[in-house]
Amino acid sequence: MPVKDLIKHDTYQDSVFLMRLAQEISQMEGVQVASALMATPQNKEVLKNTSLLTPDAERAGPNDLVIVVAATSATIAEEALRRAEERLVTIQVPARETGMATVLPRNLDGALRRWPQANLVSISTPGPYAAAEALKALKRGLHVFLFSDNVSLEDELMLKRRAQESDLLVMGPDCGTAIIRGVPLGFANAVRRGTIGLVAASGSGLQEVTSLIHNWGGGVSQAIGTGSRDLHGEIGGISMRMGIDALQEDDDTKVLVLLSKPPEPRVASAILDHIATACISVVVCFLGGDPADIQARDALAATTLEEAAWLAVCLSQGWDMTSPLPSEDLSDTAAAQRRGFSPEQRYISGLFSGGTLCYEAMLILQRVGRIPYSNVPLRPEWAWSPSRPVASDLILDLGSDEFTVGRPHPMIDFRTRLAYLKGAGQDPQVRVILLDVILGYGAHPDPAGELAPAIADAKDRAGAEGRSLAIVASICGTDDDPQGFLAQKEKLQRAGAVIAPTSAQAARLAVAIAVDDGAGGV
Repeated sequence: MPVKDLIKHDTYQDSVFLMRLAQEISQMEGVQVASALMATPQNKEVLKNTSLLTPDAERAGPNDLVIVVAATSATIAEEALRRAEERLVTIQVPARETGMATVLPRNLDGALRRWPQANLVSISTPGPYAAAEALKALKRGLHVFLFSDNVSLEDELMLKRRAQESDLLVMGPDCGTAIIRGVPLGFANAVRRGTIGLVAASGSGLQEVTSLIHNWGGGVSQAIGTGSRDLHGEIGGISMRMGIDALQEDDDTKVLVLLSKPPEPRVASAILDHIATACISVVVCFLGGDPADIQARDALAATTLEEAAWLAVCLSQGWDMTSPLPSEDLSDTAAAQRRGFSPEQRYISGLFSGGTLCYEAMLILQRVGRIPYSNVPLRPEWAWSPSRPVASDLILDLGSDEFTVGRPHPMIDFRTRLAYLKGAGQDPQVRVILLDVILGYGAHPDPAGELAPAIADAKDRAGAEGRSLAIVASICGTDDDPQGFLAQKEKLQRAGAVIAPTSAQAARLAVAIAVDDGAGGV
């Protein structure tokens, strides 16, 4: 298989753009694999492990952009590289059209000369270099949104302590989303402004809750991401505590929501003590945590993301707190789906792009006595790996590192999920396939368009073998998202998927379909 490369020396592009570029050229007919990345030692190791490290790429340095394509012919690979180079040029065109300078600033100081009023910098350089850039920003008095991953815990702690001394906020590292005064950063959904402020150590969880707040009539003042490790013992929740303080002082914020997977107990206790004297209403959703610990600090405890969103909306709108959470009666849907299964079909296959949505689904399955094996298991004994097939529910976080080495995140690149969807559809023991679909800025422009053909094909193949196959999905997004919520929903429904209003309801619907009497589900 011919492998061709394109090296652009001293050319930097952020990782989000490069993920999209790789995904675009990967979809060209005849292209087998494509990567676009900065030639750091770590990224060259990724290329080596995927047999894409060409001699030119091996000689490239960390300031060089490398694009590598493996295709069925040299002509196709060269055409893919030509198109990639065109994309690198076209990202400069809007600047020319607006009359601004065509050359973007090459460093932080250049950017500050052009935008001296800026008070926040978004950083998405390769991890080993991200801490140095973040430190520069802090020294210049800037808040930091650190999208980069692969930053060491030691560097994260150093940055957050330095920021704390200067009363600055570090969101991240590995911070996927934030909304600051209505401006989305990273992956984020289009939501209306309002009075609900959120601080979250959870990217997809923050997207799910902000979207539901919007869909249920509320609005968001600020949504602060902390990075997934902020509530680890080593970091101690520095950014979450600073985010809490900032939102208490924010005139636009009247209700505070905290989101996370279970923090380390010592950190959780410190965070809850911190909110015990809060002057505004607080909702806490530490998935899998003990609600009694939260209630003991006079905060409202939510056990699911949808419950956190609903409690926040009720508080912000002055509604009765005992009002039932908006949900559809899916019992008839579940009953209608429970037809045509063979006795061997007993299991749920969950294929998630959002890590927190995956975690929430596993908790819901666990609560009704099911055993969800996973690559991110709730218990060590429920761990799964490709070399260890299991006869049980299998709930995968396809955005975790083992699935994204050398590939864009599954919110952008659907190849891995489509392959697993095909495999699950052919598994004679699988009764339900459970999916999340995440919309918003930064996500794939048409996720339903990617999934729908594979959904229809899986159901057709199962039918040809005399089996039924249920496919349940939830859509994390709003009507204002660029992909269009209703259009995405209709596309998935036409393919044969059942759409639940929230990620939690989708998991419960999957349970209701997976057992013959529907017990434990909707």
